[in-house]
Amino acid sequence: MVRGLSRRNIFWLKALIHLLSLGWASLTYYRAGTDQLGGDPVEGILHFTGIGAFNLLLLCLIISPLVRWSRISQFMQVRRLLGLYAFFYALLHLASYILFELQLEWQLLLSEIVKRPYITVGFSAWIILLALTLTSNKAAQRRLGRNWQKLHNWVYLAAGLIALHYIWSVKSDITQPLVYIGMLLLLLSFRKDKLLKLWR
Repeated sequence: MVRGLSRRNIFWLKALIHLLSLGWASLTYYRAGTDQLGGDPVEGILHFTGIGAFNLLLLCLIISPLVRWSRISQFMQVRRLLGLYAFFYALLHLASYILFELQLEWQLLLSEIVKRPYITVGFSAWIILLALTLTSNKAAQRRLGRNWQKLHNWVYLAAGLIALHYIWSVKSDITQPLVYIGMLLLLLSFRKDKLLKLWR
């Protein structure tokens, strides 16, 4: 018989997620502010926050297969937290781009979204993650009813757009983006029956 996780285990697992997500972000911004992040700290920040958002989203997608494999349903209790931090990192990514790269030139942001395909798909993914974050609570789930699941199935599209944003934004070596795309395709393969139903 598979033993589940206790409330204490879940508490400490959530505490670890908070500590790593907030601590790593704080340390990276501190290093950028003190010239310890290489020759191009802005690029370092953008890469860190973008990869962080992608990593956390992939962790969200790992939860369901992990529950099926381990038969420990309590892992589902951390999925929402991982999703919120995925959006938090995506928000840092967008905010850092606007603040450091565009110098708060909002008209330039609109121009970039329209003219640069990798920014178009990245911003589209951000909008989806925003919608999922705003409706991630139980009140929204009750209010939306069956439509809640339909809305949150858009996470798969968001993940695909993020992968596309990543590989299009890389100027030379695409090895790492391809690895991430491979991991995403692997995780989506565990949901192939569900995805086929969504396309029907």
